[in-house]
Amino acid sequence: MLNGFSTFIPSCLTLLLLTACGGGGGGGGTGGGGGGNPPPADPFGLTQRASLVSFALPVGGSGGGTFALSNAYPNLAFNEALYIAGVPGENRIAIVEQGGRIFAFDDSRTATATVEVLDLSARIVSGGEQGLLGLAFDPDFTVNRFVYLHYSMDAPRRSVISRMTWNAGTDRVDPGTEKIILEVEQPFTNHNGGMLAFGPDGYLYIGFGDGGSAGDPMNTAQDRSNLLGSMLRLDVHPPNDSTPYRVPLDNPFVSEAGVLPEIWAYGLRNPFRFSFDRQTGDLWLGDVGQNELEEIDVITAGGNYGWRVFEGTSRFDDSANTLPDSAFIPPVHEYPRSEGVAVIGGYVYRGTRFADLLGRYLYGDYVTGKVWAITWNGSAVTDNEELLDQAGMTSFGETNDGELLVVATNGEILEFEQASGGGGGQLPTQLSDTGIFTNLANLQPASGLIEYTPGQPFWSDNTYKRRWVGVPDADNVDFSSENWSFPVGTVATKHFELALDENNPASRTRLETRLLLHTTEGWQGFTYRWDSNGADATLLTGRETEMLAITEAGGGTRQQQYDYPSRTDCIVCHTQAADFVLGLKTPQLNSNFDYGSVVDNQLRSWNNISMFDQNIGDADQYKRFPAIDDDTAPVANRARAYLDVNCSQCHQPGGGAPTTLDLRERVSVAAMNAVDVAPSAGDLGVTNASIIAGGDKARSVLWLRMQALDAQRMPPLSTHVVDDVGVDLIGEWIDSL
Repeated sequence: MLNGFSTFIPSCLTLLLLTACGGGGGGGGTGGGGGGNPPPADPFGLTQRASLVSFALPVGGSGGGTFALSNAYPNLAFNEALYIAGVPGENRIAIVEQGGRIFAFDDSRTATATVEVLDLSARIVSGGEQGLLGLAFDPDFTVNRFVYLHYSMDAPRRSVISRMTWNAGTDRVDPGTEKIILEVEQPFTNHNGGMLAFGPDGYLYIGFGDGGSAGDPMNTAQDRSNLLGSMLRLDVHPPNDSTPYRVPLDNPFVSEAGVLPEIWAYGLRNPFRFSFDRQTGDLWLGDVGQNELEEIDVITAGGNYGWRVFEGTSRFDDSANTLPDSAFIPPVHEYPRSEGVAVIGGYVYRGTRFADLLGRYLYGDYVTGKVWAITWNGSAVTDNEELLDQAGMTSFGETNDGELLVVATNGEILEFEQASGGGGGQLPTQLSDTGIFTNLANLQPASGLIEYTPGQPFWSDNTYKRRWVGVPDADNVDFSSENWSFPVGTVATKHFELALDENNPASRTRLETRLLLHTTEGWQGFTYRWDSNGADATLLTGRETEMLAITEAGGGTRQQQYDYPSRTDCIVCHTQAADFVLGLKTPQLNSNFDYGSVVDNQLRSWNNISMFDQNIGDADQYKRFPAIDDDTAPVANRARAYLDVNCSQCHQPGGGAPTTLDLRERVSVAAMNAVDVAPSAGDLGVTNASIIAGGDKARSVLWLRMQALDAQRMPPLSTHVVDDVGVDLIGEWIDSL
């Protein structure tokens, strides 16, 4: 039986699919395409629901074990280490020293050498709560090599946010490339904040403290005419790079007089460390208290978190306050001085080593060394478990694969280890060890797996894909006429290949196989990259990129970039608003599939083996997404389905994209907020541009972005080849409006 403490998915499973993050277009196994429901007398494609062998895939648990910290890199030590993070696209770690230096080293327990990649010690002021305080990697670091820094300077005393370029050839961050993003004067030397990080929306978030001293004597945290005591949200990729940044149009105070529009939230005392949940995008923050309480906040747009009116939930000083208590957002958790003195905000654990910690927020205290794990149900804390007690931590950090590290004041970098008990469980590093395929040579799936294909696949640079789907035998798929819901224990896989010679299908080479796993703490995505000989695939710890030489159908060759997504990349597309699993929904599966001896409608076959929580009846009563090349279907139907499949996971209410676009097929054209609507993210230099200019594709930035391969590209992630068929389809539809 599957339960909250299970380490492995039991044999009562069948397999499910992952369809985005570069997924979807191209071939699909033996089946696909076509609509219609075969006559009732025809044989079913699926006649029984078979159980599977056990998969070595941890689905998580909650509690049940004890933990300790040990030296992760015993041959290395650092001076005044303050922050640590994985280097995107590399198996390396970057560590920040408060004195102004950044080092990089191999993410190996046997690492013995470090490389100094930056030294700002002669430029900055350090000591106390000043110094080099934060580091963030650009979302496109593997391409542009941009890093963002938060450091302190004097004359005048100020916090500086700047961008520099990490030169891949010299392996140095070049101060000569510095671009100052923002400077904020600091009235005192303490409460500078220090953290900066990119959110899942691609914007840079910066935490500033109240300016220092004690008790916020200038009441800056409640004064939105300055940037202190606030969380900022900036677009640091303006169209004109000579501009430091621009304010996102959906920042909460852009239209409020007397309020600085950069502010995302306020009422903070000293937000030294914050982080984004890789999966949900929730912004967790540890705010250091004054004399009584330390607090943990989940930050939302426009929120007022109370300081200095409140310290945690305790009233502190409302002498200048004119707001009702209902205007303040209390912390989701707080602890008294008997438990600790200075909270160190941490991370929601999304690694694979410890099933017991999945989805729980880990944080600690600088003075007492206690580390706790919060269990959060999306609206409230349901548990706060003390994991260990080890004094002397300055920060938490994440490796590329989501494992957590702790920076210690003695110069060591510590990692978690499970001392006893608990569910344990770790994702296998080799695809062969997962048990998903019984024969990797011919991709023979384990007994009981169900292969399928969506009616209109997601575009992914001409790759060929196969997909399998299943859920625990004791459970069912919750059916609706649109999206479906899947139980814990559902696991998804999709396999990618690409023909290196467009004239020869036999030239397909194996690239990757992705898993999407529904754990007790939510969905998690993983990528296995195939070895060069195609014999096995290895679990990736972060995004990787490869250049492939393609022989073109018309002659000649081209270099095609291929991106292997990181775990964070997976969740960018598999959004909560889109119910995480993208290709498995009624309009997509209301199509035929070749099951070998029988071609059958997939909804009909699934219903026949009781995969759904109800008898869904005749498939013909439901909507169907036509194939992109189905000339029997109206252009509008195919175009709207295309936008739904390729764009709506982000462009819908709650989807994460910083626009009001709604590209779901089921909304009316008017409700898309696109037709004859001025673009909010740049007009691409087009006169009288609209997102979609009815009757004129040439003025439509949506259509133009589909053809771009630079920073204007849509979709922006893991695609480097223009979908010419899709471009023609959307252009024809726009011209018809």
